[in-house]
Amino acid sequence: MNTISMPERMKSIDGTLTLTVMDKREIAEDIFLFELRAEHGGTLPRFTAGAHLLVQTPAGIARRYSLCNDPAERDRYVIAVKRDAAGGGGSQSMAQDVQVSATLDVSSPFNYFPLSHDASRYLLIAGGIGITPMRAMMAELSARGAHFDVIYCTRSPESTAFLDELLAGEFASHVRVHHDFGDRAQSLAIAPLVAERHGDTQIYCCGPRPLMQAVRDAASHWPSSALHFEDFGTSAHDHVAGDKAFTVRLARTGGCVNVAPGESILDALRANGIDTPSSCEAGTCGSCRTRLLSGEADHRDFVLDDDEQASDIMICVSRARSDALVLDL
Repeated sequence: MNTISMPERMKSIDGTLTLTVMDKREIAEDIFLFELRAEHGGTLPRFTAGAHLLVQTPAGIARRYSLCNDPAERDRYVIAVKRDAAGGGGSQSMAQDVQVSATLDVSSPFNYFPLSHDASRYLLIAGGIGITPMRAMMAELSARGAHFDVIYCTRSPESTAFLDELLAGEFASHVRVHHDFGDRAQSLAIAPLVAERHGDTQIYCCGPRPLMQAVRDAASHWPSSALHFEDFGTSAHDHVAGDKAFTVRLARTGGCVNVAPGESILDALRANGIDTPSSCEAGTCGSCRTRLLSGEADHRDFVLDDDEQASDIMICVSRARSDALVLDL
């Protein structure tokens, strides 16, 4: 998942827990499951499906990992980590350096991807390691007696987390697994799945940004309130070919900040000593939403609908098409 790049943030989070690794297993190619428990088997803070932990990795950086066990369980947290050789080292250190009986400092659970409570049907769409929050969602929805279907897209059977459980376990009748074997021509066709909305169906999608964009595009005729996304994979503000530098003017303080290619507005503000609220830093939680007073934005979030984009911007991921933006800061 996306890195939170300042390790010291871990210390500022209320409710930091030191948990013991009771189990570690490779459950698919380069995907490792970790079972975390409190010392002496104590009760852990409650969580709901879609929640995640901030984990201080041996590499010295904090990373977000979704909880994938049944939210009814109070004695353990289970996370799954995909080793990313091209990443910042957090997942590598979890895979290589964390062993059974080790301790990890983690936050109490946060949830920016919660299930709604009043829908009659849920469609869960996952890609790769994005299955982790869906596993908890399946347990919670089953306990509610809710109707749900799961679409899980992966490269191959070998890279599919929880494959045997999903195809033969209690949720098998709800799950469809699709492998593309690295061939984009074999990617799952999303449009037929969302061509018609049945009742008040809610879509939850977690996976790489191309999958989320495909779902968003295919379901563009759905109400924005029925679409929910969480980002796994590369950072949403990684450099994109064609990105250019621009200026952000701060209407309330009168300041001016330059934003470089590959740099987020949020990071540029921080570099200039301006602290603003943020959480996911992936354009999915909405906590960095800021009023856009003038200028043309390049919106890259998964929160704002078309009307909202005219007046607001998610400064953790979005950029400028014009030379300057004026923000209500």
